[in-house]
Amino acid sequence: MSLADLRVLLVEDHGFQRRLGLRLLGDLGLTHLHEAADGFQALDLLRSLPEVPDVVLVDLDMPGMDGVEFIGIVAQDRLAHSIAVVSAMEPALLHTVQVMAKASGLRVLGCIEKPLTPGKLTTVLSLYESGPGPMAMPSDVEVSLEEVRDALAHGDITAHFQPQAEFGNGKIVGVEALARWRLADGRMVPPAVFVPLMEAGGLVDELTSLMLVQACAWSKRWQARDLDLRVSVNVSAQNLTGPEVADRYEAVLREHGVNPEHIVLEITESSVMSDTARGLGMLARLRLKGFGLSVDDFGTGYSSLSQLSQIPFTELKIDRGFVSGAPTQPRKRAMIETSLDLARKLDLCVVAEGVETDDEWQLLAQLGCDCAQGYLISAPVPGEELPDAIQRWRQTHH
Repeated sequence: MSLADLRVLLVEDHGFQRRLGLRLLGDLGLTHLHEAADGFQALDLLRSLPEVPDVVLVDLDMPGMDGVEFIGIVAQDRLAHSIAVVSAMEPALLHTVQVMAKASGLRVLGCIEKPLTPGKLTTVLSLYESGPGPMAMPSDVEVSLEEVRDALAHGDITAHFQPQAEFGNGKIVGVEALARWRLADGRMVPPAVFVPLMEAGGLVDELTSLMLVQACAWSKRWQARDLDLRVSVNVSAQNLTGPEVADRYEAVLREHGVNPEHIVLEITESSVMSDTARGLGMLARLRLKGFGLSVDDFGTGYSSLSQLSQIPFTELKIDRGFVSGAPTQPRKRAMIETSLDLARKLDLCVVAEGVETDDEWQLLAQLGCDCAQGYLISAPVPGEELPDAIQRWRQTHH
């Protein structure tokens, strides 16, 4: 989709600012434009449109219904694919609003500081094209636990792989295995829909084993093409129970002829800390066998630094929530700098997730981050498409 094809709604109570915004959008070639003077008018318009807009540009400080309340209703009723906040408010408030919108299931392109300019609009709207596309609406696909069981049994859930690149030279050094499920009619079932069902139904260990098997199989194929990559596999807290887990994972690698040093197990910070005593022994055994251990979504859990220092992690992943918009948001930059400083002191490799723009890449490189993962490099792709995705990155990376 080109910039000119975007369907955009501008919600702005100030008449002059609204007219200026519409003129600038028109000058950029956009023709599918709508406008509203306040939140109530915007909701009425959204509910009458035959198709939801690709982007809603919304001011926060509006009379009657402010932008925060409006965004909450848009997310709840799924009235837009994405939003961008237009405001001159303080950065901390803007960050809070973005976090709220994302937590509600809306894709957030970022913030545009007033006054509007063609450059600011182009930068934010271009993220819609270069990013992961419209977020899958949870209501679009509903599945039952029995359907999840059938999908596992019939091989409908497969691993896609998202590359990780070194900041120093741009070299692809690893990938993360991500579970993907495509229905017979072509629709994708979001992991946010089927993974919680698996956890509730006791199937998450089966999913992890499936991802590990596919990761090992593809690792061997890539090695045959001179692609020596470490592969990261997500592990749930439910996987860390039972003394046989480490031996079982080791047996999978042995069967495929994969060295444990090529496999990194990603554990979310909050899940490890929920049962530290039980998890520590299992993590220690996995590390003894040579597996890499990554603390995923760092900064989103509730662990203490002393607990983190006791766990034998080899890698720290900075959550995408801190990366997105960091070049223009001092608080996010401060969180990244603090994470990097901690990682250096603990001798951990650092991977930044959700890197989608050149500005984010440049900032993280300047701060000394080790690796990047995100749509700037590549979307998650099936194993057979990974070599081509890496080649495209090599051709475009400077």
